[in-house]
Amino acid sequence: MLVRFWGTRGSLPTPLRADSVREKIVDAVMKANGRTFDSEDEAARFVDAEFSFAERGTYGGDSSCVEIVSDSDEFIVCDMGSGLRRFGIDSFRRMAEGKPKVFNFFMSHLHWDHIMGFPFFGPAFVPGVTINIHGGHEEIETALRRQQEQISFPVPFDALNATFNFRTLTPGETYDIAGCRVQLLDQFHDNDSYGYRFECGGKAAVYSTDSEHKPDREAEDQAFVEFFRNADLVIFDTMYTLADAVTMKEDWGHSSNVAAVDLCHRAGARRLAMFHHEPVNDDITMLGIHRETIRYEELMRQNRPLEVLCAYDGLEIEL
Repeated sequence: MLVRFWGTRGSLPTPLRADSVREKIVDAVMKANGRTFDSEDEAARFVDAEFSFAERGTYGGDSSCVEIVSDSDEFIVCDMGSGLRRFGIDSFRRMAEGKPKVFNFFMSHLHWDHIMGFPFFGPAFVPGVTINIHGGHEEIETALRRQQEQISFPVPFDALNATFNFRTLTPGETYDIAGCRVQLLDQFHDNDSYGYRFECGGKAAVYSTDSEHKPDREAEDQAFVEFFRNADLVIFDTMYTLADAVTMKEDWGHSSNVAAVDLCHRAGARRLAMFHHEPVNDDITMLGIHRETIRYEELMRQNRPLEVLCAYDGLEIEL
């Protein structure tokens, strides 16, 4: 199983501004301190060795979109945030190489940051493409059609040429879809949100975003502990720090880095991918939160280590 992140921000896209790029270049020039390099490879090795991820890269700006590559030839995608546009472009390349034109989407919920990429999803305009959309909400088709009404978008849903199938899934049931055993779990979020567990090839990945886990909900969280049990990867909403989550942003529907580590420890998960990043946080802030989360995991660890990753647009994780 391979997991690709096409969009990792929460609430709205957060593109890197020109002044932020300039700051990164200034920092790089200062750190190089007059050094010269005989080749691009030598310069690249210097950058990789001497720069933090926040200095040499970016956590990205697109909203939620994650691809699960299973043993099946069909596409599997969680959510339709703005990252879906780039995924769609890449899928044309893979379909040209012979991959079947079948897409399986799994929707966490229907808030705009999780569906806003769909009107820009190129394969939806192509005859012969099949798009299967799965989720716990019965209103998925209504939500997608509504955002393409004339007042909001120039191309109506009915102008799309792909074949669409909408399937409402039930929490607690197990489904065989695109080579994976799939389960979903009802989560703590306004207008309902659903997490997904994908099992295939002896590996398990969990996609759990837009769910608010509070310190006093340990008993209620037991269902999540079982859902995450021994997962090879848990993709988890860490939009806030614990201080934010329990004060001014309480009841906003999102969780913290601390809640993520605690739940993964209880479940015996192997890897945590921090996800659905706060749009206010720049790359340096994100790096600091990532490092704090790694340190918290080390302090709270009782059994096997939990590897803590901070997801970014373009990250690939092989399970």
